[in-house]
Amino acid sequence: MADGVITSEGEAETGGDGLRGLTYPLGPPPAPGEAIQAAPGVLWLRLPLPMQLNHINVYAIEDGDGWAVVDTGIRTPDSIAGWEAALTGPLAGKPITRVICTHMHPDHIGLAGWLCERFDAPLLMTQLEYVTGRMLSAETGTAPEAGAIFWRAGGWSEPQIERYRQSYGMFAKGMTAMPAGYQRIREGQVLSIGGEDWTIVIGNGHSPEHACLWRKSDDIFISGDQILPRISSNISVWPTEPLSDPLDDWMTSLDRLGDLLPADLLVLPGHGEPFTGVLPRIEALKRGHAVALKRLERTLREPKRAVDVFASLFARPVGDGILGMATGEAIAHLNYLAGQGRARRERDADGVDWWSLTATKDPA
Repeated sequence: MADGVITSEGEAETGGDGLRGLTYPLGPPPAPGEAIQAAPGVLWLRLPLPMQLNHINVYAIEDGDGWAVVDTGIRTPDSIAGWEAALTGPLAGKPITRVICTHMHPDHIGLAGWLCERFDAPLLMTQLEYVTGRMLSAETGTAPEAGAIFWRAGGWSEPQIERYRQSYGMFAKGMTAMPAGYQRIREGQVLSIGGEDWTIVIGNGHSPEHACLWRKSDDIFISGDQILPRISSNISVWPTEPLSDPLDDWMTSLDRLGDLLPADLLVLPGHGEPFTGVLPRIEALKRGHAVALKRLERTLREPKRAVDVFASLFARPVGDGILGMATGEAIAHLNYLAGQGRARRERDADGVDWWSLTATKDPA
């Protein structure tokens, strides 16, 4: 499993660049090791990622004589160097009092173990995120055959499946060892950080039990990857749960967040720049997926494999570097249509799934 985002054509068509209703009040991002004050008592830091999505935002919240940090970056020398510079620079040598991780993808929890051990600080996560992260961080050694079966069903060639086998365990390589224990956070729980109340808001779809933090006193919302300004979070099916329907979870979460959040929030996202305009952004994300699903249905007038529908979903070519995320997201959209009775799959003698419409007439 990987954390990443793929901009869909539907996203681009519906204001995914942030021009419709979004503003970016904090300006350019901080350099690694530096910080920008995002709100009273909240610092915005940015760390590099060794992938196409080349950065992650982390946040430090004043917490008495130290800092509570939200998300950590991935385990790389560059990320560690960024933290070292930040700890002695904008964080002024004060200790980390607790590490809060929005979800279990390596760019968000990769250095949680390192920070928790260094400062003897507790890790705070939701239960499903912690347990799933621990499970996936243990996936090393020989790749399971279930993974090969899954990717073959999606339409991968044997050389592509062999590359999967050779690269198996990349999740764990992006992480230091997770702490053996944690403090569970839940929907609606209020954390007191530096004398200020932060309410936990849970989202689903991008990951199983994603935590956001909302300071209602001045409407500051740390969104992690649940709401991003310029790109749509990757919503994928993975070999660990091949029949799941994360897109339904995602769309349901967007509906709930749209009803819950006030229009004038300042959103502090996991990627991209802090922004205002959360309600137009949520609507744009929903429209983007709706448009993509309509195009996908038109593509399924003839039977297709998951790898055959990329052009219906994504605005750029899919290379080997993002093949897993692209295939997982394609299957998520196909599983969503199947869950609504709008598509079906048939597995052939070679173990390949072929998808087609169930409707009596083609979609408009």
